[in-house]
Amino acid sequence: MELFKFEPLLKQTLWGGEKITAFKHLDSTLENVGESWEISGVKDNETIVANGTEKGKSLNQLVREQKGALVGQENYERFGDEFPLLIKFIDARQDLSIQVHPTDEIAHRQGKSRGKTEMWVALESDKGAQLYNGLKQQITPEQYKEMVENDTITDALARYEVSEGDVFFIPAGRIHAIGAGCFVAEIQQTSDVTYRIYDFKRKDKNGNYRELHTKEAAESIDYTVLPNYRTEYQLEKNVPQQVVQCPYFTTAIYDLDEPMMLDYSELDSFVILIGLKGEGTLTADGKTVSLNAGETVLIPATAKEVKVEGTVKFLETYV
Repeated sequence: MELFKFEPLLKQTLWGGEKITAFKHLDSTLENVGESWEISGVKDNETIVANGTEKGKSLNQLVREQKGALVGQENYERFGDEFPLLIKFIDARQDLSIQVHPTDEIAHRQGKSRGKTEMWVALESDKGAQLYNGLKQQITPEQYKEMVENDTITDALARYEVSEGDVFFIPAGRIHAIGAGCFVAEIQQTSDVTYRIYDFKRKDKNGNYRELHTKEAAESIDYTVLPNYRTEYQLEKNVPQQVVQCPYFTTAIYDLDEPMMLDYSELDSFVILIGLKGEGTLTADGKTVSLNAGETVLIPATAKEVKVEGTVKFLETYV
């Protein structure tokens, strides 16, 4: 059994910053890196195994060859040869556009393969950094279109100042946007379907306004208003804290300063561990890899126990 690491896919963007390469300790001169795709099975954007006997293979090649042994039998029956999660780090030097993602059902009606539900966990962001997540007031589809046209759509959105460790769940249909100065880890369905609602009247490098998807977005928005869109939780040392459970992924946060054995004997799924802070190691079946801040490790479904050692904070997610 291997513990897989992958070569990150670094994405340069108009709004990208300088945090990712430093966080991941990469020897890179790339500027404006907005995203690092850590584990991806997205077509034409598949990550490549960086270690072990499978080094050089793409993620989806691994899935095709190892099937349920890698992802879990139920997951393989559900998703086939496509890996079901996409893991990213995102560094926003500027505000991202106001966006929404469709549900699977709506995506199918719109000719897409699937929708997108996702979550963010804040890393060390700039002081005063903010993001949008959800509606703070009730609006109708007609009001939504008017507010996009007259540049007031952000007035209807819940806005949050971001602190390290903050968790935000973004089910399909919820309007959201990452703000300038935010640095987050993102877990999402394997889908690149994004509908841009509003882009602050910005122009691209060619002087053109970026395309908006007002009609598709209107069909996708969930207009439910909730009192709080931040996931509230209390994290204790050496105690796993589940923060999200949904049909697409279950995620917990660990903050360890003593060894812990992770028991996956009853779990029929791969597991992904995402290093947020500190340094640690993972050992399973006599094989050891590092799990440091900025590193992401894929554990196959065949793993029954994984020992974590070190002083390390990380996310655990599986389907």
